[in-house]
Amino acid sequence: MKQPIPTNQFVRQCIDYIVLTAAFLLTRHFIAEKGDVFLSRFNLLLLFISIGVWTVTGTSLRLYDDYNKSGSFAFEFVAILKTVLVHTCIFTFLFFYCFKYYPYPRTFTLLYGFHMFTGILITKYIVKKLLLRLQSHHTNPRNVLIVGTGSTGMSFYQTITTNNHYGYNCVGFVDEHAEAQLNGRYLGKISQLSEILEANEIDDVIVALPETQKVLTKKIISDSERAAKRVQIIADAYEYCTPNVSMNVLGNIPIVNIRSSPLDEPGIQRLKRAFDICFSLAVLVGFGWLFLLISILIRLTSKGPVFYKQERRGLRDKNIICYKFRSMYADSSEVDSNGQFRLTQPNDSRITPIGKFLRKTNLDELPQFFNVLIGNMSLVGPRPHATMVHIEAKETVQHYMLRQMVKPGITGWAQVNGCRGGGNTTQSGLMQKRVEMDIWYIEHYSFWLDCQIIFQTMMNMIKGDKNAY
Repeated sequence: MKQPIPTNQFVRQCIDYIVLTAAFLLTRHFIAEKGDVFLSRFNLLLLFISIGVWTVTGTSLRLYDDYNKSGSFAFEFVAILKTVLVHTCIFTFLFFYCFKYYPYPRTFTLLYGFHMFTGILITKYIVKKLLLRLQSHHTNPRNVLIVGTGSTGMSFYQTITTNNHYGYNCVGFVDEHAEAQLNGRYLGKISQLSEILEANEIDDVIVALPETQKVLTKKIISDSERAAKRVQIIADAYEYCTPNVSMNVLGNIPIVNIRSSPLDEPGIQRLKRAFDICFSLAVLVGFGWLFLLISILIRLTSKGPVFYKQERRGLRDKNIICYKFRSMYADSSEVDSNGQFRLTQPNDSRITPIGKFLRKTNLDELPQFFNVLIGNMSLVGPRPHATMVHIEAKETVQHYMLRQMVKPGITGWAQVNGCRGGGNTTQSGLMQKRVEMDIWYIEHYSFWLDCQIIFQTMMNMIKGDKNAY
């Protein structure tokens, strides 16, 4: 299919360079002292370095991807924020290690970053709106003929009608039977295709027939190519596809992957694993004293082991042993009199006094950094459930098992958005919502998203999680 009209990346970069220059000059105006050379050679060098850094980081962080009318500006906002943060960090490094004798306050970098972020955010929002409006009114849409009036053909028609930036204009429909919903756009039967193509100004023929119509599809392709028309076929599996669909070609065979994730890439998997190891080692070394303190408090306040081990399900539905600080009395049962798994409830009598604090602050999860080092968990990912909960949920919750496509995490997108474990998991719709958030994370994974989730988790630990009990 034809993609939305690409915007000129060079023009958008030039607009950013103008904003960067204006932000730099504005910052210089605020910090300039009497007698300063406003644009000295050194200041010009800083400006050129700034533009170069912005170009590299902005391109790497996909700030200049093509616009899509259906895409939210929130995604571009995140890209702008990440680019400005990386840019500011690099400039801070330069000032502290390379430009130690710069005769102005180090707050230059913060003030410059603020002006840069504000200017870029405003201009990019305006530019996006203007460019999308221009795309919506471009003068050369492609005229298409849709072959097939079933649900596939009508879905395609609705899509190009409500999204005119795709650049398609439907001339009409061809099928064996006319449908009332076509509103006069029915042009004839498939047997009349050659005459219809000759009588109308058509660029592309869109085949929207089921796979069972192979013989008919072959004839449509033959008639269309004889009339010098490009043929595009809508895959019969489109209704199963997600926004993250991808396609590979093996030889002459197209293979549609109805769900794809950045974590499918081996390179990204290695990057995530390296980050997991480095972060976990830093926590275990830097907070070893906290592990020791919690262990002592647990032993002093209740009998039993310091650590609690529970079987859960991980990557590809394999069993893993998940480690936690024990927060319940050692003789507490995981199942009730009916043999059902007992999820934690508010004021649960099984939880020890120190356990309430550990669960409220998520400190009971600290031993799972050992799971991360072992390799059966990640820092960020779908939270693993106890085996009994897992077995029930995979039979009752839609798409639940898609969570098992990646390693489970100590924290996750669902947890930082209020959908954590406990008794509320069993409430109607909440488990489904949690699963949907986990799938969203899998399909939208990025290193920066992991950083955001880790930061939000730390904030929750500091202020306490109201849904933790």
